[in-house]
Amino acid sequence: MATILYVDDEPAVGKLLGHMIEQAGHHAVGASSVHEALQVLARERVDLIVSDHQMPGLTGLDLLELLKTEGYDVPLIILTGYASIEQAVSAIKAGAVDYITKPVDGQQLEIALEQALKFEGLKRENAALRDEVMQLRQNQQILGDSPAIQKALSEVAMAAPTRASVLLLGESGTGKELFARAIHEQSDRRSQPFIKINCAAIPEGLIESALFGHEKGAFTGAIKRVEGAFERANRGTLLLDEISEMRLDLQAKLLRVLQEGEFERVGGETPIKVDVRIIATSNRPLADEAAEGRFRQDLYFRLSVIPVHIPPLRERRSDIPLLAMRFAMRAAQEYKKDIQGIAPDAMEWLRTQPWPGNVRELQHLVERAVVLSRESVLSYAAFAGSDRRATPLSVPATSSSPLPDGAIVLDSLDIASAEQRLIDVALARTNGNRTKAAELLGISIRTLRSRLNSPDA
Repeated sequence: MATILYVDDEPAVGKLLGHMIEQAGHHAVGASSVHEALQVLARERVDLIVSDHQMPGLTGLDLLELLKTEGYDVPLIILTGYASIEQAVSAIKAGAVDYITKPVDGQQLEIALEQALKFEGLKRENAALRDEVMQLRQNQQILGDSPAIQKALSEVAMAAPTRASVLLLGESGTGKELFARAIHEQSDRRSQPFIKINCAAIPEGLIESALFGHEKGAFTGAIKRVEGAFERANRGTLLLDEISEMRLDLQAKLLRVLQEGEFERVGGETPIKVDVRIIATSNRPLADEAAEGRFRQDLYFRLSVIPVHIPPLRERRSDIPLLAMRFAMRAAQEYKKDIQGIAPDAMEWLRTQPWPGNVRELQHLVERAVVLSRESVLSYAAFAGSDRRATPLSVPATSSSPLPDGAIVLDSLDIASAEQRLIDVALARTNGNRTKAAELLGISIRTLRSRLNSPDA
């Protein structure tokens, strides 16, 4: 059942439209002017608008223009008692999805409503499919047969069909977003939006607007009304990535949304109701963060209805050959290299590494080996560095050469790679605590966040 707003300045016509819409099986909301229509849109979500063309003051075409400038993505059907080809063309050009003449026939209106809603559904589905295609182009999926990864996948399969909030806990680079997508795809919300918000990547001054949207004029630069992540994720799933980085004052507002299913936009006063399934991730033990006062305990309990631990790569070493081969074949296709496989000694070396950066670190190392290799089988030398005649900088675990305690093994002299390795080691030594890792590295927490969320991280 859709919520349909009808706009007509004639009370008798409006009452008739409302009755026809209800008869068609939808929820009808009425307004007698464009101004009233905007008030309705500000307080509740509307799926479709049916508006008269000629009204005192602002017209139906004016409403179409205001929908664009105010940031409302709602389809509109124009009604008029003055049928003409010119008006039909102008209405469609302005963005109307259909055009109906008065007096309105109930059957004709029902067909128009059905077609407009189907069109809007297809448009949203196409947008979602485009997003999915972008994800599929990366050819990412959860791979592994180890008991640790199978346990996590089993928990995801049980959690997915429910409406319960899920908290994904795991170190940086373990693939928490892939698990979140798997939950969404296995739920009854799979055809609805999957929206992601990275709480660590968005500047503190913008995170509230990103989550809840804002009204026109709410702050400097707010030139139009903008929907936030919660509105865009309505009836779908919202992923709150790195939830532990969210400010305490915003945690209180988030808790209200989870408890009551409503919120206000920044600069707004009217509550907006939404139906959103929440999945949150954290690379730190959120229970400890809550116990130490750095995270709200009541919000932690709300988010962790179903906690799922994503194992680090060192706990699923048997999956490394499968993952390494997948990354190698994908990189070979992307870079147009003839790669047939990975040599046994190189594979054994991969299996024995500590992998503080987890799957992400393995992926980057394999991709670099594909780029540097001049042979169809990736040898150990391909992982050791770009100059195959040089002595490798990293020592295989099977070597008898001892390493001093606390030594950091580098795979090349590439500065970007070395920086990423240092970050991974710092995170591993601090159990994923970004604040402490930043202190070890001698950089600010904001700089660390920027490095972790860069496209090459």
